[in-house]
Amino acid sequence: MGSLTLSWLHARKAPQELMVSMTSMYLKPAARLRDWLQAPLQPFRATLDNFEVRDRHLAHRICRWIPAQCPFERDVVLFGRRIMHIPAMCKLNPLYDQVVSLRFRALSFLAEQGEDVTPYLQ
Repeated sequence: MGSLTLSWLHARKAPQELMVSMTSMYLKPAARLRDWLQAPLQPFRATLDNFEVRDRHLAHRICRWIPAQCPFERDVVLFGRRIMHIPAMCKLNPLYDQVVSLRFRALSFLAEQGEDVTPYLQ
């Protein structure tokens, strides 16, 4: 009876183990491809992540250059009716998170210095 119970438990776990091995078989090459494609961008990401804003004029310039919202998002309107909506494309930028965090650090620096940041929050 003990061997029957053991074989039943083994048969019961086999589909789960099979699913895990099949999933990892398909996900590992995709992850490797993603890492391989993004590897050339790592130095730029590290540079943007480690950049410290220490100058008031540079912080203002960064806040002016990097928009608060995606400039490509639009509503196409014809005769007062919305025909089409073009979604935000900024998330397709592989450095989007680093650029947005740089803008946030510049805004934080200006706020700590007592500057008015409301013009940059529109």
